[in-house]
Amino acid sequence: MTTEREVTFKSGSLTLAGTLRLPGAGGPWPAVLLVPGSGRIDRDENAAKLRINAFHDLAVHLAGQGIASLRYDKRGMGASAGSYWDAGLFDNVADAGAALNWLKSQPEIRPDQVFLLGHSEGAIISTRLGGTGADVAGIILLAGPARNGEEVLAGQAGQVLKCMRGLNKWLIKLFRINVRKSQQKHLDKIKASTKNWYRLRLVVKINAKWFREFLAYNPAEEMPKIQAPVLALTGSKDIQADPADLDVMAGSIKAPFESHVLPDITHLLRSELGAPTFFNYKQQIKQPVAPIVLHAISDWLRKKIPPP
Repeated sequence: MTTEREVTFKSGSLTLAGTLRLPGAGGPWPAVLLVPGSGRIDRDENAAKLRINAFHDLAVHLAGQGIASLRYDKRGMGASAGSYWDAGLFDNVADAGAALNWLKSQPEIRPDQVFLLGHSEGAIISTRLGGTGADVAGIILLAGPARNGEEVLAGQAGQVLKCMRGLNKWLIKLFRINVRKSQQKHLDKIKASTKNWYRLRLVVKINAKWFREFLAYNPAEEMPKIQAPVLALTGSKDIQADPADLDVMAGSIKAPFESHVLPDITHLLRSELGAPTFFNYKQQIKQPVAPIVLHAISDWLRKKIPPP
């Protein structure tokens, strides 16, 4: 019977909190570190207004396959100490590295069979860890980019325009609003800033430090240095990560590499049969993570994990 326990670990001076899920008694078990995506989310990738719960579903599925997992709250979120607003991309990399080291040190875990799995920003973080020499048995990139953050956001702005319907689309045309130009104006302000965070128009709080690091960092430059096997999965209906980036990864990663464009899967790892749009996200999370995602991950892991 699978078990879960609340755990804490240190990242520098901070204490971060998470959940270790084990397939049962005994062990030691192979394990996966689940590295969360961007934004103010907890160990299950839940935000206040969008409860994705993706990592809970993944942890349950992995345990059923005889694989342990650790998922954790980002700094300043859930039960983890620290400030989300003062954390940059590379602070998040350091936290993931600390989580990895803690997981490998546990007696229930096979330290030579620990894998990284990152979703969205977590895929960037996992790429960075792999490229800088993290000792892992493999890396799984879910909806990960292979371009710098500025290019990623430009692509997302184009997708927003495609998703616009009704009054919003009509207003953009009527007033000749240039969404990309408006976005670039805000990005230039972020890049020129030196604060960790500030308020846009005195209302919206911006994590400027994180954005500056994200905009400049290109994970593709790290990919040739990765030595562990890599599985990359992106949904065909993903409008935040471009499935075409899988081809860039294939040309950059020298380690054993496997990739799949998952049909009808969105950035939230759910199935969407209609036209992809941001506005369906709250409907999508009413269903669990799609089985095609779960099985693509566990099938690959079973091929990589040798018997104890």
